[in-house]
Amino acid sequence: MRESEYQPADAIIDEICAAGEPWTQIIKQGQVFRIVDLEGNQAVDTLFYNAHYAIERYSTTQTICAQNNLYLTNGSKLYSNFGNVMLTITADTCGRHDTLGGACAAESNTVRYALEKFPMHSCRDNFLYALTHDTACEELNMTKRDIPSNINFFMNVPVTESGELEFVDGISAPGKYVEMRAEMDVLVLISNCPQLNNPCNAYNPTPIRLLVWNGNNP
Repeated sequence: MRESEYQPADAIIDEICAAGEPWTQIIKQGQVFRIVDLEGNQAVDTLFYNAHYAIERYSTTQTICAQNNLYLTNGSKLYSNFGNVMLTITADTCGRHDTLGGACAAESNTVRYALEKFPMHSCRDNFLYALTHDTACEELNMTKRDIPSNINFFMNVPVTESGELEFVDGISAPGKYVEMRAEMDVLVLISNCPQLNNPCNAYNPTPIRLLVWNGNNP
């Protein structure tokens, strides 16, 4: 784990994303982007796109294969489906972030938990809302076909010896953060996960803090 030298007072963007809500922002090449888990144990489902060409987007497969590691932490590089590095994690006080758990959806809530969970709010709902209400997404002509597999920052999803995924209590805590340097202009699309059916949010979704700095030395 590694702490950052960037100070919140110097950030050019410093915003709070409420529990269960979406958030979007364009991060320019060289800028530094931080996600803060304000109250601990909050899952932050995140997608990244080339800000000029949305067909290029974060790829779970490319990222895992390039680093031979299922989990992300300091030094990890996030690759696109074109094989380009989109962002590099430069500071991380949590220590591990999930690449496999995916985003909750009405359908998955029904299959995993119960039929009556179908109408519950989900990360896929947040992604779809952002695609139809965010100016940058609209300018890139993005649709639901442009939602790939996502990163789950702060989420703990161990893989068992039999290859199954387990959704268990997180390893994050209040104030933990992950920080990335953009290696190209990227569009960030976040769902601050509203999940209430498994421990990824400690059954209590909470706000997150989002900061951006210009890429000068802190």
